[in-house]
Amino acid sequence: MIKLYNIRKVFHSKTSETVSLQDICLTVEQGEFVAIMGPSGSGKTTLLNILGLIDRPTEGKYILDGEDTDGFSDYQMTIFRRKKLGFIFQAFNLIDELTVYENVELPLKLLNYPANERKELVTEALRRMEVSHRAENYPNELSGGQQQRVAFARAIISKPKLILADEPTGNLDSKNGLEAMQILSELHKEGATIVMVTHNQRDAAYADRIINLFDGRIIEVK
Repeated sequence: MIKLYNIRKVFHSKTSETVSLQDICLTVEQGEFVAIMGPSGSGKTTLLNILGLIDRPTEGKYILDGEDTDGFSDYQMTIFRRKKLGFIFQAFNLIDELTVYENVELPLKLLNYPANERKELVTEALRRMEVSHRAENYPNELSGGQQQRVAFARAIISKPKLILADEPTGNLDSKNGLEAMQILSELHKEGATIVMVTHNQRDAAYADRIINLFDGRIIEVK
């Protein structure tokens, strides 16, 4: 699913440059669950942004699902993200002005799914995440655990090949965090490829492999 060859990412300012990633070589197989760990500033989020086609590497090659992303235009990156990637964020990133139903439906509307198919898929996703009774509520009317369940529903609604999770339990209490990880584990067992950034050793234990970063380099794989 993922092949990274000598990825390097440098951020420039007027007076300096910061090397965020250096010599990153990594392969993630279809259906694998990988956790990325490391201290703050180690490059975890930068790496996840590159994997999610939100940012481009300064150097190196990124092959995603057999496609060389180096030649992608911004438009192609957007379409690829919508069709093949699902994102789960620590801050949930739900749209306050949309209902739960509309938040989950949005990726399908962007992909021009017919209305009847959207309704069927959204209904099923909300049922699976046990938030059907909240369909007409707005995000600020939900608990943190309920918001994360809605975010999961939105991430999986288009059946993405790759799910990228950035600290998915970071804003949850221990009970809701455990439930969130159990959902991710279920998705993994159903065949989803998952790459998760986390500081939490308990969450990382759900993964097949743990990639440890330090100062922008992979220092350990276990």
